[in-house]
Amino acid sequence: MMKRKMWLIPTLLILAITLAGCAAQQVATSSITTSSPTISSVGTQPQISVPVAVSGLETTLESIYTQVNPSVVLIQVVLPQTASNPGGGALGSGFVWDTQGNIVTNNHVIDGATSITVTFSDGTLVDAKLVGADADSDLAVINVNPSGLQLQPVNIADSTQVKVGQLAVAIGNPFGLENTMTVGFVSAVGRLVSANENAVGPTYSIPDIIQTDVAINPGNSGGVLLNDTGAVIGVTQSIETQSGTSSGVSFAIPSAIVKQVIPDLIKTGHYDHPYLGVTVTSLDPNMAAAMNLPSGQRGALVEDVASGGPADKAGIKASNTNITDNGQQVSIGGDVITAYNGQTVKSSDDLVTLLSNGGSAGQTVTLTVLRGGKQIQVQVTLGLRPSS
Repeated sequence: MMKRKMWLIPTLLILAITLAGCAAQQVATSSITTSSPTISSVGTQPQISVPVAVSGLETTLESIYTQVNPSVVLIQVVLPQTASNPGGGALGSGFVWDTQGNIVTNNHVIDGATSITVTFSDGTLVDAKLVGADADSDLAVINVNPSGLQLQPVNIADSTQVKVGQLAVAIGNPFGLENTMTVGFVSAVGRLVSANENAVGPTYSIPDIIQTDVAINPGNSGGVLLNDTGAVIGVTQSIETQSGTSSGVSFAIPSAIVKQVIPDLIKTGHYDHPYLGVTVTSLDPNMAAAMNLPSGQRGALVEDVASGGPADKAGIKASNTNITDNGQQVSIGGDVITAYNGQTVKSSDDLVTLLSNGGSAGQTVTLTVLRGGKQIQVQVTLGLRPSS
């Protein structure tokens, strides 16, 4: 299987252009109307003219920008100098969470920073301090002194209601160009991306990622992805590309995860993820056939079980036989998880999502498992996920 090239998207410190923000307005309802095409002849080639009324959409986009831009900030950090970053600086984006000075961004924007500076849309520049960070959701909270600042928190939407084809608007600071808005559509939902491809030790995935065709570039990390009402549906996080530019697709951490993680970061400085202690892969027809299961059987095949972890203590069985599947070596023979607390598990992605969204450390859950072709129920008490 080809390994995807993922780019987290802060950018090295460069000269930035500051644009002034505008006062908030009510967001207008978008509308696009078309009329029948007319054909006119110019020379020997007919030309087709299709009148399109876009004023409603333009008004909506202008209103979204006016409403949200004052809430989006430029984040500049000082980092230890390295061979890949000899200047020791980087840029990213963030947005105002509340009137107490808390600002949300990506963990990878501020990770390792020795100092953090925030620039608001009106050019106001203030120092910030780290409040809390969670590498496994790639989210962080920094804080500025709210005294004298006109802080305008964003509105948070319900990302579970986002549908493919809906309008998506990003505001951030690509390449340090402050107050930049780009527009596109939601192109997929329910993706999984790695929280930190450079992590040493266990690595985890972020579920329910929103994929868009919105132009996202280095420096957009930590900015907002908005719906057509100007509410946040996600935090722009990464791009998948062969060139390192926005010629690929972009990904945003869904607002449902943001609402789950950020309050804990503000309160305690960290977020406790539930832990099952298994490495899983999606069962495909070739694996099913090799395990004498029906070709249509689906589920999360347990490849490995962490020694001493919750699944190990509950008796979950790891795979023990290697086969070649589509040209790659895979392990089979382990338990196949087909349900989590009664909710169907058709793939490894399903299990990760259900665990992330509905699990908590200390909770006992019921896994429905196929073992040797027979269905059994296994009770597992979830643990606390080890740090990346």
